[in-house]
Amino acid sequence: MIMQNGQIITVDKNNRIAEAVAIKGNQILAVGTDVEIQKFIGEHTEVIDLEGKSLLPGFIDSHLHLTLYGINKLGVSCKEPHITSIENILKDLKGKAKQTPKGQWVRAWGFNETKIIEQRYPTRWELDAISTEHPIMIIRTCGHISIVNSKALELGGINDWTMDPDGGKIFRDANGIPTGVLVETAHLKMFDQANYTDEELHQGMALASDDFIAAGITSIHDGGGYGPDNLRVMQKAVRSGDVKVRIYAMIGSLNNSQDFVVKMMESGIVTGLGNEHFRLGPVKVFTDGSSSGPTIATRQPYTSNPNDYGILYFTQEELNKILGEAHTKGFQITAHAQGDRAVEMMLNCIEDALHKEPRENHRHRIEHAGVTMPDLLERMKQLGVVPIPNPAFFYEFGDGYIKNYGERVRHMFPVRDFIDAGIISAGGSDSPVTTFNPLMGIHEAVNRKSESGQEVGSNQKVNVLEAIKLYTWNGAYASFEEQIKGSLEPGKLADIVVLNERILDVSIDRIKELQVEMTVIDGKIIYHKNINLFHLEKEQKGRR
Repeated sequence: MIMQNGQIITVDKNNRIAEAVAIKGNQILAVGTDVEIQKFIGEHTEVIDLEGKSLLPGFIDSHLHLTLYGINKLGVSCKEPHITSIENILKDLKGKAKQTPKGQWVRAWGFNETKIIEQRYPTRWELDAISTEHPIMIIRTCGHISIVNSKALELGGINDWTMDPDGGKIFRDANGIPTGVLVETAHLKMFDQANYTDEELHQGMALASDDFIAAGITSIHDGGGYGPDNLRVMQKAVRSGDVKVRIYAMIGSLNNSQDFVVKMMESGIVTGLGNEHFRLGPVKVFTDGSSSGPTIATRQPYTSNPNDYGILYFTQEELNKILGEAHTKGFQITAHAQGDRAVEMMLNCIEDALHKEPRENHRHRIEHAGVTMPDLLERMKQLGVVPIPNPAFFYEFGDGYIKNYGERVRHMFPVRDFIDAGIISAGGSDSPVTTFNPLMGIHEAVNRKSESGQEVGSNQKVNVLEAIKLYTWNGAYASFEEQIKGSLEPGKLADIVVLNERILDVSIDRIKELQVEMTVIDGKIIYHKNINLFHLEKEQKGRR
């Protein structure tokens, strides 16, 4: 296949812009001018005229949750445009409850109290008015907080006398009665009750894969799901072909992450096991909470609350022990660390591990690295750490960041600082926390503006090519795969995305409006916006 007459953004070491690309089998054969690539046209060559549009390496999202996004599609979305009040949410949940057998869970996701009229959480009693025979759960957009009804509290063993779990909180009214709002580990323990069948997990993963591919995402670094079944079902879904996006799977669970990590380490596996379709990634634990919650662990109190420093899951000694052992056994290690206190703890952990067991090219990561002050930046550089920032967060949560963190927004997801310091960082969406659309991530890395138009740390803006690299080559580097993908160079996998316009020529405030026209994985067109290829393939499978 030849794709010509385009703006070919190679993301090679010279950031070369070409006109055409030749593909043979599942690899890039050549990249160059239209004239140079003409010689590869043979009798059976498919030639595609790009009509001047941009062609890039397939996008790599270096931190999202395939399973969570997929199973959310099976529930009520609080991010729908018509959801402007608690009343709207309750109405949709009531409709869902009518379709759900009694005793089974009714779920909603994507709730954000700052985006609705009431500016508050629903209560268990409001959810009880929908049903006391169904357990009901609404998950906040951050994935760290939920609201449940009385039936769910009963199943979770939470009553008026239940103590707050370590690293979590059960909200109560003035009389000490739980209101149904569960934070951090209290939420995670409840989610263990609201588990899914293997069939539901598989179905959700397939739906998620289709959506990601339609957005030009050809590879993901999966941040984990709830429970031990996530990795097994995911690998099965990839093997069956229902999940086509390439996966670098972090070894971790959103609940009791440390226990899951210990069990996986005991199994004898290690980072890198697998192939270019499914590969095991770093072991991962949680150190603190959500940047939008806000529950992140900070060294200075929140600007919005002088008594709040956030939540920590581990002591320094506990973190050093579990991840230090993983490092010694040869794993890449990482942790969810949002606040500067949590980032500092993770850097201390990596430094301690490398002191005890030196290793070159370890590429240990920090997921999010939300607040990275200059002293932490310098240590990242010295230790060779790969941070995974989330630029897209600024659009949805930027106003809240300014309120909660004040001047610290100048050091939140500081991509400009990373680049200037020579630190390789890779962009992730953390979907379903916010949109998985890589073009929104690129847009926000370039513009740093919230949905309301406020600038959020404008000192950290980058140019378009730098932002594209966050979601292509840098993502491949973060998974030790830059030799096989992440740029358009001969011999690399033919994972490609075509946009509907020229991304280097449009006004930067329009980047988020661009659309994906075509996605190619392994040299095969598996998405085209004008052809429902997923539907056609399923029809063909049915006929066979």
